[in-house]
Amino acid sequence: MNKTIKKSPLLLITLLLGLCLTSCHDDDDDAAKDTQIEADFIGKAVGNFSAEEWYPGGKLGTTENVSAGCYEDETPAVNQMNLLEAFNKGEAFFERNYNTGTPPFNGLGPAAVRKSCLDCHPAYGHGKRVDRYTASWGNGYLLVVYHPVDGANSDDGPYISEVTGMPQTIATSPFLPPINEDMIDLQWKTLTAMESGIPMQFPDGESYQLIYPELTIPQSAFNTDPLPSNIAFRLESTIGIIGTGLIDAIPDDSIKAQYQREAPYVELNPAMWDKAANDWAPTAMYTANGVNRIKKFTYACTRGSLQDGAGANAIWNITNVSRSDRPFLYSTDAWAKKMSKTPSVIAAIKANPASPYYADGTEEGIADAVLNLLSPKTNQFDNAWHNFEPEMSDINFWSFMVWHRGLAIPRARNLNDPEVQQGKKVFNEIGCATCHRPRWETTKDDYWSPDILTKAGLMLPRYQNQVIYPYTDMVQHRLYMKNGIHGSWCRTTPLWGRGLSKINTGAEDRLHDCRARNEIEAIMWHGYSKNSDAYDSTLKFYNLSKKDRDAVVKFLRSI
Repeated sequence: MNKTIKKSPLLLITLLLGLCLTSCHDDDDDAAKDTQIEADFIGKAVGNFSAEEWYPGGKLGTTENVSAGCYEDETPAVNQMNLLEAFNKGEAFFERNYNTGTPPFNGLGPAAVRKSCLDCHPAYGHGKRVDRYTASWGNGYLLVVYHPVDGANSDDGPYISEVTGMPQTIATSPFLPPINEDMIDLQWKTLTAMESGIPMQFPDGESYQLIYPELTIPQSAFNTDPLPSNIAFRLESTIGIIGTGLIDAIPDDSIKAQYQREAPYVELNPAMWDKAANDWAPTAMYTANGVNRIKKFTYACTRGSLQDGAGANAIWNITNVSRSDRPFLYSTDAWAKKMSKTPSVIAAIKANPASPYYADGTEEGIADAVLNLLSPKTNQFDNAWHNFEPEMSDINFWSFMVWHRGLAIPRARNLNDPEVQQGKKVFNEIGCATCHRPRWETTKDDYWSPDILTKAGLMLPRYQNQVIYPYTDMVQHRLYMKNGIHGSWCRTTPLWGRGLSKINTGAEDRLHDCRARNEIEAIMWHGYSKNSDAYDSTLKFYNLSKKDRDAVVKFLRSI
């Protein structure tokens, strides 16, 4: 006779708990097994990856750390050159908030873009997308205010002169910020259709959604005299600063060879490349202390050296902290004029005889002092008015540059995974590697350094004869996105290390204004217009199977 066994609730819970625990232990065991399997392959050739691809920054520029915080690691070169103490000190200048009176972090303002570098580069990575523009931590955006040409929605046109090229939205008392950020209206719009005609649903039925920013700033938000007119706005996010020193180590002649390879097949920025001469255009050169370097930093390729470009420039103009080679303010005549005419500013200074703007204490004298001391022209060239002492010492600037040039790239992951290997294969087959060139060599790393460092014999991390994998061609292209990038031309952004963005910064936003919330969106924006240099590759990606699309994404997250 069959008997039915009635199980008690407690017994059922015990059995279920046992199953859950067994499942958890199995998952843990699988993860540990996968980690061990990868460990067996690190540094070895696997599938279609060479042994050196495990180390995207070469042995001198790669950190083995691939966990949270790895973006902050120093390169092995820093330790080999005994620069770790300077690196750690320089890190503090990146992370700390600047103020008006606490050395060595004094000198903020009187108008500034941010109080610290870390505000724009959360956890050292790419900026985050925000819904409201405020000069606070996590907002990696820089405003772009310009006079549009060829219509109000044009991406092209010169910067306005009433505010600085990197517009300032904060100011120290008693001054008003050049732009009142409370009046900045930022909205994210959902794209309804691709201009190119590519459907917003893949052939297998999976859909994707694209968003883009729309920015409005009324004329009344500007504290300048005169007020700007005929203006348009764009957003530009900061890029990740990891591995920037390795990018600086790519020699100019190698970049020239890349331009020559691409010139027959795609239109290049005439400001950078003379097609008829098959050589650099005169405006492609950046000259510092008599040394010419090819412009290769920033989206717009405006700077030729990290030591006088992306980092060295930002530590001065973002916080407006002066130093011996830039002993003047980052400001405009229009803002200086407006502040000299603002009653609340004059009254506050008149009540404070210790103010450097106090002059003779009369309203006329104070207004004259404000006008001249805040003016970039007189402050830079007229010694009669130049009474601001450099706020950042040369040795502290050196430490900052050791840190900036010494940031490592994390080791690649999962290269032994067949899906990642398939992703690399497809990435190359559909043409992505044409612009996102994987491999470069640093050769002798003959870096440029400013006089304030070289005269004191202060060295920076150096990356000689390294094979690196940044995944950029160092060339500018045009993608023609809706509400795109100012100037239309954009340097190909390096892809290395981006797969670790989530665990380091908490966000995965991509592209120049963080409009892409993941890799799929970033890729599909490349095909918004048929005029895009990447349209053909995007169309090929669109027609891939889901399996191959996922493989490409996994590859991008592994390098």
